[in-house]
Amino acid sequence: MQRLLIFLVLPILFSCKEKLIEPPSDLISEAQMTEILYDLALINGLRSTDDRILKRHEIETMPYIYEKYGVDSLQFVHSDQYYASVPEIYQKMYESIQQRIEEKIKEMNRIREQKNDSARSKNKRVRDSIRKASNSASPQTPAKK
Repeated sequence: MQRLLIFLVLPILFSCKEKLIEPPSDLISEAQMTEILYDLALINGLRSTDDRILKRHEIETMPYIYEKYGVDSLQFVHSDQYYASVPEIYQKMYESIQQRIEEKIKEMNRIREQKNDSARSKNKRVRDSIRKASNSASPQTPAKK
Protein backbone atom coordinates (compact mmCIF):
# COMPACT_ATOMS: atom_id res chain seq x y z
CA MET A 1 0.00 0.00 0.00
CA GLN A 2 2.82 2.39 0.85
CA ARG A 3 4.51 1.69 -2.48
CA LEU A 4 1.32 2.48 -4.32
CA LEU A 5 0.99 5.74 -2.39
CA ILE A 6 4.60 6.68 -3.22
CA PHE A 7 4.04 5.96 -6.93
CA LEU A 8 0.97 8.19 -6.90
CA VAL A 9 2.43 11.05 -4.89
CA LEU A 10 5.87 11.34 -6.55
CA PRO A 11 4.57 12.13 -10.04
CA ILE A 12 2.31 14.79 -8.57
CA LEU A 13 5.23 16.41 -6.75
CA PHE A 14 7.42 16.43 -9.84
CA SER A 15 4.63 17.75 -12.03
CA CYS A 16 4.35 20.81 -9.79
CA LYS A 17 7.81 21.90 -10.92
CA GLU A 18 6.77 22.02 -14.57
CA LYS A 19 6.72 25.41 -16.21
CA LEU A 20 3.15 26.29 -17.04
CA ILE A 21 4.16 28.90 -19.59
CA GLU A 22 7.38 28.96 -21.56
CA PRO A 23 9.29 32.24 -21.42
CA PRO A 24 8.34 34.43 -24.36
CA SER A 25 11.06 35.34 -26.85
CA ASP A 26 10.74 39.02 -25.92
CA LEU A 27 10.66 38.45 -22.14
CA ILE A 28 11.20 41.59 -20.10
CA SER A 29 14.03 41.02 -17.63
CA GLU A 30 13.09 40.34 -14.04
CA ALA A 31 14.77 43.56 -12.89
CA GLN A 32 13.00 45.70 -15.49
CA MET A 33 9.66 43.99 -14.81
CA THR A 34 10.09 44.74 -11.12
CA GLU A 35 10.71 48.41 -11.98
CA ILE A 36 7.60 48.48 -14.17
CA LEU A 37 5.45 46.89 -11.45
CA TYR A 38 6.88 49.35 -8.90
CA ASP A 39 5.94 52.32 -11.08
CA LEU A 40 2.48 50.82 -11.63
CA ALA A 41 2.03 50.44 -7.86
CA LEU A 42 2.98 54.10 -7.31
CA ILE A 43 0.74 55.35 -10.11
CA ASN A 44 -2.20 53.25 -8.94
CA GLY A 45 -1.67 54.50 -5.39
CA LEU A 46 -1.65 58.07 -6.66
CA ARG A 47 -4.75 57.43 -8.73
CA SER A 48 -6.62 55.99 -5.75
CA THR A 49 -5.80 58.93 -3.49
CA ASP A 50 -5.81 61.94 -5.83
CA ASP A 51 -5.60 61.57 -9.58
CA ARG A 52 -5.66 65.32 -10.32
CA ILE A 53 -1.88 65.31 -10.84
CA LEU A 54 -2.20 62.62 -13.50
CA LYS A 55 -5.04 64.48 -15.19
CA ARG A 56 -3.26 67.85 -15.02
CA HIS A 57 -0.17 66.41 -16.71
CA GLU A 58 -2.33 64.28 -19.04
CA ILE A 59 -0.59 61.06 -18.00
CA GLU A 60 -2.21 57.83 -19.12
CA THR A 61 -0.72 55.01 -17.08
CA MET A 62 0.03 52.26 -19.55
CA PRO A 63 1.19 54.39 -22.51
CA TYR A 64 3.49 56.20 -20.06
CA ILE A 65 4.92 52.88 -18.80
CA TYR A 66 5.38 51.49 -22.33
CA GLU A 67 7.23 54.61 -23.44
CA LYS A 68 9.35 54.90 -20.29
CA TYR A 69 10.58 51.30 -20.47
CA GLY A 70 10.59 50.86 -24.24
CA VAL A 71 8.17 47.93 -24.22
CA ASP A 72 4.88 47.32 -25.96
CA SER A 73 1.59 46.09 -24.56
CA LEU A 74 1.94 42.56 -25.92
CA GLN A 75 5.46 42.19 -24.57
CA PHE A 76 4.27 43.41 -21.17
CA VAL A 77 1.28 41.04 -21.10
CA HIS A 78 3.35 38.02 -22.15
CA SER A 79 6.06 38.81 -19.61
CA ASP A 80 3.52 39.40 -16.84
CA GLN A 81 1.79 36.10 -17.63
CA TYR A 82 5.10 34.26 -17.60
CA TYR A 83 6.23 35.71 -14.27
CA ALA A 84 2.80 35.06 -12.77
CA SER A 85 3.17 31.41 -13.77
CA VAL A 86 6.36 31.18 -11.68
CA PRO A 87 5.11 32.08 -8.19
CA GLU A 88 8.55 32.08 -6.55
CA ILE A 89 9.83 34.78 -8.90
CA TYR A 90 6.61 36.79 -8.85
CA GLN A 91 6.50 36.74 -5.05
CA LYS A 92 10.15 37.83 -4.87
CA MET A 93 9.38 40.70 -7.24
CA TYR A 94 6.42 41.88 -5.17
CA GLU A 95 8.33 41.55 -1.90
CA SER A 96 11.03 43.76 -3.40
CA ILE A 97 8.39 46.28 -4.49
CA GLN A 98 6.77 46.26 -1.05
CA GLN A 99 10.15 46.82 0.63
CA ARG A 100 10.91 49.77 -1.67
CA ILE A 101 7.52 51.33 -0.98
CA GLU A 102 8.00 50.94 2.78
CA GLU A 103 11.47 52.53 2.53
CA LYS A 104 10.02 55.41 0.50
CA ILE A 105 7.30 55.94 3.13
CA LYS A 106 9.94 56.04 5.90
CA GLU A 107 11.99 58.53 3.90
CA MET A 108 8.96 60.75 3.29
CA ASN A 109 8.00 60.62 6.97
CA ARG A 110 11.58 61.55 7.93
CA ILE A 111 11.54 64.52 5.52
CA ARG A 112 8.11 65.59 6.79
CA GLU A 113 9.37 65.45 10.39
CA GLN A 114 12.45 67.50 9.49
CA LYS A 115 10.24 70.15 7.89
CA ASN A 116 7.97 70.19 10.94
CA ASP A 117 10.98 70.52 13.26
CA SER A 118 12.36 73.32 11.12
CA ALA A 119 9.01 75.13 11.15
CA ARG A 120 8.71 74.72 14.94
CA SER A 121 12.25 76.03 15.40
CA LYS A 122 11.54 79.03 13.16
CA ASN A 123 8.30 79.80 15.01
CA LYS A 124 10.14 79.60 18.35
CA ARG A 125 12.82 82.04 17.10
CA VAL A 126 10.10 84.44 15.88
CA ARG A 127 8.29 84.25 19.25
CA ASP A 128 11.55 84.80 21.12
CA SER A 129 12.47 87.83 18.99
CA ILE A 130 8.95 89.27 19.44
CA ARG A 131 9.23 88.74 23.19
CA LYS A 132 12.67 90.43 23.27
CA ALA A 133 11.40 93.32 21.19
CA SER A 134 8.35 93.83 23.40
CA ASN A 135 10.47 93.63 26.58
CA SER A 136 12.94 96.25 25.31
CA ALA A 137 10.10 98.53 24.20
CA SER A 138 8.34 98.53 27.58
CA PRO A 139 9.56 101.08 30.15
CA GLN A 140 11.96 99.75 32.72
CA THR A 141 10.76 99.96 36.30
CA PRO A 142 13.32 101.31 38.74
CA ALA A 143 14.92 98.76 40.98
CA LYS A 144 13.74 98.77 44.59
CA LYS A 145 16.23 99.57 47.28
